[in-house]
Amino acid sequence: MEKKLLHGQWQQVESDIAEDILTGRLSPKAQLPTESDLMERFGVGRHTIRRAISRLESRGLVLVEQGRGTFVRDSRLDYRLSERTRFSQNLLDQGREPLGQAIHEEVVPASELIAEALRLPHGEPVYHIVRRGFADEEPINYSHAYYPVRRFPGFDEARRSGRSVTVILAEYGIPDYIRLRTDIVVRLPTSEEAKQLCQSMSQPVAVSRKVDVDLKGTPISYSESVWPGERVQFSIDNTSQLLDVLARGDGD
Repeated sequence: MEKKLLHGQWQQVESDIAEDILTGRLSPKAQLPTESDLMERFGVGRHTIRRAISRLESRGLVLVEQGRGTFVRDSRLDYRLSERTRFSQNLLDQGREPLGQAIHEEVVPASELIAEALRLPHGEPVYHIVRRGFADEEPINYSHAYYPVRRFPGFDEARRSGRSVTVILAEYGIPDYIRLRTDIVVRLPTSEEAKQLCQSMSQPVAVSRKVDVDLKGTPISYSESVWPGERVQFSIDNTSQLLDVLARGDGD
């Protein structure tokens, strides 16, 4: 059924088209309907459609090509995995604006899986921090992270302040840390994951499970992050290993 909007309600037109893009109903590089078709769909005038399209273009969701039409921008994020993967810097390097949103925080006893990953006694208190990560205005991950309470007292409060993990860990005497391992599986999302990522339940997600350690090799965090498969791809960055090889002269 066509929606009938009051003239000038371009925000609703923008929101509906953005939802079509973010949920995959309009795939990357797909051409949007013509202005006339959009006017008929929403029951609004040409000015309203053009204002909505202009806003979508400024958000980086569409590309307007004169004489050809308007196309969904292929804005899939290339998330680079390395020993020192940092969420904010990863996005900034690609011209995207990083943003984090706290969803839920609590202290819980470490499950067998979490205890093994963090090398803690089973049941020891850990902070369970649930957050969403954004690239510009798009949600790109939904994460569950765990930190030992004994080692990082007050970590949850520090995280709520908006400071990055890297900055907070430095305050606890950990100026640098590395990713020990990353495991990635692909599956369909739960209803909550689909809701948080603004996508349909029929679209696959990538789930990354990682352990970070300090430079002595002691685990400092374990996390599971869910990423929308339509918006994010992963690449492995082995630059640091190459530099080590060149420095040692092993490549001769």
